[in-house]
Amino acid sequence: MAGTSLLALIDDIATILDDVGAMSKVAAQKTAGVLGDDLALNAQQVAGVQAERELPVVWAVAVGSMKNKAILVPAALAISAFAPWAIVPLLMLGGAYLCFEGFEKIAHQFLHSAEEDAAHHAELAAAVADPAVDLVALEKDKIKGAIRTDFILSAEIIVIALGTVADASFAQQVAVLVGIAVVMTVGVYGIVAGIVKMDDAGLYLSQRAGAAAAGVRAFGRFLLAAAPVLMKLLSVVGTAAMFMVGGGILTHGIPAAHHAIEHAGAAAQGVAGIGPVLGVLTPSVLNGVAGVVAGAIVLALVTVAGKLWDAVRGRS
Repeated sequence: MAGTSLLALIDDIATILDDVGAMSKVAAQKTAGVLGDDLALNAQQVAGVQAERELPVVWAVAVGSMKNKAILVPAALAISAFAPWAIVPLLMLGGAYLCFEGFEKIAHQFLHSAEEDAAHHAELAAAVADPAVDLVALEKDKIKGAIRTDFILSAEIIVIALGTVADASFAQQVAVLVGIAVVMTVGVYGIVAGIVKMDDAGLYLSQRAGAAAAGVRAFGRFLLAAAPVLMKLLSVVGTAAMFMVGGGILTHGIPAAHHAIEHAGAAAQGVAGIGPVLGVLTPSVLNGVAGVVAGAIVLALVTVAGKLWDAVRGRS
């Protein structure tokens, strides 16, 4: 009897772990859209920091990220336990914010000239080169800014992950959310560390001496050239993913829009030859379009509200 009970317990544990693994995979897929932008944002946060301080800064932000998630995961579990009705509104709010942030990035390209951006980067570089500037204070400001950014993105990730396991048991929710929090933090900041040191690695390899190291030098030059391209690519892909994920969350919360997109995907799948490809791409594209529209609306509302608030403060 004891042996049978043990086998049953092992089978139950294996089933739970299998369920947790499957849910974690789904949650990771749904939160992956945030990661491209998360990577780009966090890599950009350490721009301007001296080379020898880049990894310590990334480490400090990673520690801050874990602290953020130590707050967010219990908060998400409490919401699931005591106010499950709030999950969908929070998801919708997170989706709207993703769309807003993505559209704000696009609007920035039109509202700010290249000269303004170049002047900002030149000012930052001059500050780092100036011995009179308190680099410790500059570094702390960057760390605080990156941790604030991480808190917003982590909240989005945790809420999206919670939405995928809303109907699961409490133990499974804990396992999935904690697993997602740890994997996302280690993965994101490990990759960020690699990105910010890519140019240093390229410079080191490109300066290797000797005829036998010609291939190594060529690879180093490739890394030097690829680093800024990778940053740009991450930013573009991350922005597109924000629209698709954010738009997908919003349309999923609106039954009529969700069913219309499902029907469009099914219709596209019936096209001869390229139907399977169109069936996958159509929902993503439509969700992305919905995300762009939602982002434009939210940005317009935020801009108008900001101007009204400034006007009210100006009178007082």
